[in-house]
Parts: sequence; C-alpha cells; structure tokens
Amino acid sequence: MALPLSLLTVLVVFTYGPVPSLGCDLPPNHMVASKKTFVLLAQMRGLSPSFCLDDRKDFRFPQEVVDGSPQNKAQAISVLQEILQQISNLFHTEGASAAWNMTLLNQLHNGLHRQIEDLENCLLQAMGEEESVLAVEGPPLAVKRYFYGLHLYLKEKKYNDCAWEVVRGEIRRIFSLSADLQEKLRRDGDLGSS
Repeated sequence: MALPLSLLTVLVVFTYGPVPSLGCDLPPNHMVASKKTFVLLAQMRGLSPSFCLDDRKDFRFPQEVVDGSPQNKAQAISVLQEILQQISNLFHTEGASAAWNMTLLNQLHNGLHRQIEDLENCLLQAMGEEESVLAVEGPPLAVKRYFYGLHLYLKEKKYNDCAWEVVRGEIRRIFSLSADLQEKLRRDGDLGSS
C-alpha cells in the first residue's frame, strides 16, 4: 500500500529531524525510536480498514494542542509526553494482548517507554528554566480527555478487532500530529537547541 505524501513527510521528519529539537539533550536514538514506533503502529495492522468502515468514529482530537503555538517550551514538551504516555496506556488496556502480535506490542511498549523518559528529562530541564507548573496543565488535560474517549469506545465495542483497528489508525494519526508539533516548534525556534 502506498503511503500518502503527508505520512511520508512525517516519516522524513522523524528520520532526519534534529535530535536536540526540544531545547534539551535528547539521546541520539530518540528520533530513531520515534520512527520505529510509527512503523510498528503500521505493522500492527490486523484488519483492512475498509473491513471496519461501520466502526469508524470521529474522536475529536483537541487539534489546538498541536496546531497553536504553545505558550512555552515546557507546555509543548508536556503535550508531546502526554500523547506518548496515553498511547502507551491505551495499548496496556484490556484485550490489547489478545488483539495484537505480542512481539510487536512489546516492541511498541519499549519504544514508547524510552521516548517518554527522554521527554520527561526534557520537561524537567524546561520546568527548571520556566518554573511554571500551571502552564503545562491545560493542554495535557485535553489530551487525557481525548484518550479517555478512546478507552470508552474500546470498552463499548467490547475490545473487538475492528474497534482496535479503528483505534490503531487513530493513534497513527495522533502520533503523526505529535511529530508535526515537534517539527513546527523546532522550525519556529520555540524549542530550538539550547
């Protein structure tokens, strides 16, 4: 299956984006782990999306958390970290191990865990610089509400294969948006290297 141009662009951003794009010292393998996570999400596809058309749903991702310019570096890092944490939580829920190949699922968990730790270190550096806990609470809370909706959807659908496939597709889209946010912030200089 050919990837759309926007997806290819995201892959290029993940692959070749500068490692210190968040104004902190990310390990050299951070961008590699991001790319691998994106690829793993594609490899996990179990059903054709066309088979699950009746199960599609607009989950209404809070686009403003990735579209607008964050008020500060800590807020942007917090949003990125929360997205990854919520993705990890989602793939630890009931039925995840039955729905997915365990090898791929374990690789996904490990990759997300490394990326979350990297961003946590960046957040601590940014918080030390900005000392504004309140500035990072709003957008991550919107991300939590969005992912709560995904959890409810899976529960409502009794964690069936089509529900998981719809959610996996949605997660790939959200993962792409988080890459776009990171690239936008790097490009705008808001999170340039320190």
